[in-house]
Amino acid sequence: MITVEQAIKAVQENTSPLEFKETKNVVNTCGFVLFEDVFSPINMPPFNQSAMDGYAINIHDKTTYNLIDEVKAGDENQPILKTGDTVRIFTGAAVPETANAVIMQEKVTVDGQKIEIDDVVSKGKNIRPLGEQIKKGKVALKKGIKLTPASIGYLTSLGITEVEVYKKPSIAVIVTGDELIKAGKSLPYGKIYESNSIMLLNALSSLGFTNISQHKINDNYTNTLAKLDKVIKKNDMIIITGGISVGDYDFVGKALIELGVKEIFYKVKQKPGKPLFFGVKEGTTIFALPGNPAAALSCFYIYVNSALQKIAGNSDYSLTKVIAKSNSEYIKKGDRAQFLKAILKNGNVTILEGQSSAMLHTFALANSFVYVPESINAININDDVEVIILPIN
Repeated sequence: MITVEQAIKAVQENTSPLEFKETKNVVNTCGFVLFEDVFSPINMPPFNQSAMDGYAINIHDKTTYNLIDEVKAGDENQPILKTGDTVRIFTGAAVPETANAVIMQEKVTVDGQKIEIDDVVSKGKNIRPLGEQIKKGKVALKKGIKLTPASIGYLTSLGITEVEVYKKPSIAVIVTGDELIKAGKSLPYGKIYESNSIMLLNALSSLGFTNISQHKINDNYTNTLAKLDKVIKKNDMIIITGGISVGDYDFVGKALIELGVKEIFYKVKQKPGKPLFFGVKEGTTIFALPGNPAAALSCFYIYVNSALQKIAGNSDYSLTKVIAKSNSEYIKKGDRAQFLKAILKNGNVTILEGQSSAMLHTFALANSFVYVPESINAININDDVEVIILPIN
């Protein structure tokens, strides 16, 4: 059994970006990762641009200027200003080449075709110079950047319509167990509603992964072997829940070994989620998570998510961690590291009641984990604790 830190390191050392790319319209790339550097085809701004509403001037040594014209955003005309001339100008408009400063309108008094300036005048004032944001031919965004609404807006402002991105992995989500039935049906004695697949499908979708298939395997070794063989051959990642422990009807581990999956680790010294399997086979990444829902989701966020981000080319694949003051007391039982469901707010964190690996009601409220390493046995109120922020917003 390995430590949490060893397990995280092992996942990262045994996953790598897919060496496949696709060309996508920039509009449809939110959440994708750039496969290569993107270079700007233009200067931005593409002309000297007014930073505000006011008056563009050709500076002279007086405070009075002759008003000769007007330039609004989008105008193509280029009035010629002699020394001492000014034009009315608006935010975003092209500053005439013969103007060398813009004075904000609040600092100007207008009297017919004359203006009086009550401001310190200096060359370049309130002008966004050509190429201030980026010069033509320079790198706009580097390979490995995850595209966001802001970066998509930025690329679009440069006139870029298509980019090369890492192809996202195909993922199979598999649940095991004869006791599971679909929600909406009557619930016979001894059965439970299956929630893990729906939970994981939505977790994946919220992170931008949508190329997902869903599978159910009953507690039968032959069926388990055949189904796993089939999905491993067709997918980049397999996420299995249940059947990975040591019970008489837990067949997943045995089947994976028979299929030639290389075991990187099995069992992590943590709570929840001790019976976690991680392996690889011919480019396919395989996680077998515990069947208990809270344990499965905890392992998903800590291990599966980082592997997915790296496979999808994202260079920033770790969850955000912060130090916060604890509002709670907690006594740890046993010597395993623990991920405690919690609510982080305004620099303080509250550990929630109901930390059982089988319970989701607490997880439904949580926005973070308080991580309790093996070396810590208790948390007191106002202790500084490590908090892992969940990617749920």
